[in-house]
Amino acid sequence: MLSILAIISLPVIAQAQVGHFANVNGIRMYYEIHGSGSPLVLLHGGGSTIHTSFGRILPDLAKTHQVIAIELQAHGHTADRNAPVTFEQDAADVAELLQQLHIRRADIFGFSNGGQTALEIGIKHPGIVNKLVVASAFYKRDAVPAWFWKGFDDPKFSDMPQVYKDEYLKIKDQAALMNMFQKDAQRMKNFKDWTDEEIRSIQAPTLVVIGDQDLPLPEHAAAMARLLPHGRLAILPGRHGEYFGEVLFAQKNSKEPEAFVEILNEFLASH
Repeated sequence: MLSILAIISLPVIAQAQVGHFANVNGIRMYYEIHGSGSPLVLLHGGGSTIHTSFGRILPDLAKTHQVIAIELQAHGHTADRNAPVTFEQDAADVAELLQQLHIRRADIFGFSNGGQTALEIGIKHPGIVNKLVVASAFYKRDAVPAWFWKGFDDPKFSDMPQVYKDEYLKIKDQAALMNMFQKDAQRMKNFKDWTDEEIRSIQAPTLVVIGDQDLPLPEHAAAMARLLPHGRLAILPGRHGEYFGEVLFAQKNSKEPEAFVEILNEFLASH
């Protein structure tokens, strides 16, 4: 593993010395703190890192929030444990890290697999949540096309986007990358629906965000927003994370990420 100072960087963000590690539930967990203000936790997508998911919008978010960006088990700089990667464990790790940082409550923004972790936090750790933002995530298997699940019967490393591989290999070696890929694939192969009752149990105000050409169907996002007692819904133009500049579908000259930050900030500031 590289030193803390060798934080990966993309052209969209200039890195400062903001990386930290904490011993969390038996693993060495990496996180970054940017800006000041009300705490906002960022949870990246599967196979990704802080900066492949959030590099485009992190500087803007840090203008108005104390951003705590976390890399979850086996991802990026964070260590692995001798146990599967699960949304339940990720949620417990986030809760423990916030306790160590003496952050009693925070807004939680999770993208894709990070969005599923955000749901799990809302269900199992409601006391640490002010508001949730669940972006391009789903709570039922039928939210996504059948071909998505079929791919996990025989997951192929060659199908993992090269940009994620390249960024990971700036931090760790090929064996660690393969381990992360296999654990992420196994988690999705074993994915089980949350029940409607579990989603209804989330009392935090929650913004459900989806792209109109996303992997999960907008209809599923609308159904989830209706189930949530304090759910709101935003359907934005774009593919999986494209609306906020996630690296896989980022459009260089798009102004949509800035518009998304305005939507996010308005939701988080509302009463």
